[in-house]
Amino acid sequence: MLHLLAMLTGEAIVGDRGDEKVTQARELYLSVAESAGRLLAEPAVAGGWHQPSALAKLSVRGLAGHLAGQVFFIPTVLAEPVPSEPAISIHEYYRQVSWIGSDLDTPFNQGIRSGGEDESVDGPAALAARVATCVDELRGTLPAAPDRLVRRPTWGPFSISLDDFITSRTLELIVHCDDLACSVGLPTPEFPALAVETVVDLLSRIALRRHGATNVLRALSRAERAPASISAL
Repeated sequence: MLHLLAMLTGEAIVGDRGDEKVTQARELYLSVAESAGRLLAEPAVAGGWHQPSALAKLSVRGLAGHLAGQVFFIPTVLAEPVPSEPAISIHEYYRQVSWIGSDLDTPFNQGIRSGGEDESVDGPAALAARVATCVDELRGTLPAAPDRLVRRPTWGPFSISLDDFITSRTLELIVHCDDLACSVGLPTPEFPALAVETVVDLLSRIALRRHGATNVLRALSRAERAPASISAL
């Protein structure tokens, strides 16, 4: 509730804790990425590979590929030139992206589905092995990587810091690990408490913008008059 009160009053939660937060964000990301890799290697994922996932219009294979992409993104952005677009905060990033709440048949969402299928074209074992190798390599390179700006081609005319990007990928990993586990009948992996708290903070900020403070407060405190949904995404 303290986190929610801070958000309602505009107090910063993510991105204001200095070097300790930066190191912490990377360690949390690596821990969550390792959990994602273990989930991708589960036999149940291979067994349901060609079945529909828990997400509309997305197969288990496509979801697995999209999940893995949240690991592959990091070495990709580290290898790219530093962008010249102005930096914005992670909260402003989520305010500006167009995909939140968008129709499933928009070109962007169609690209997400096809990209996940393409990423997983070599099968579940190969995908899980690639993720494990990538996480091992990031264990050696990511903690010492200098903070810098990064940008993806689908974004608007802005960039964000590497560490904010890492935090956004932590959100993607945790959310989609739950999606994948649910899709194949497995328990959702256990993640570090601070990683989950960070993701909940981000999702709560997005939910506040989409649904308003009263609806979020009621959903968290008053079931008898809560709205049907305060989904952030």
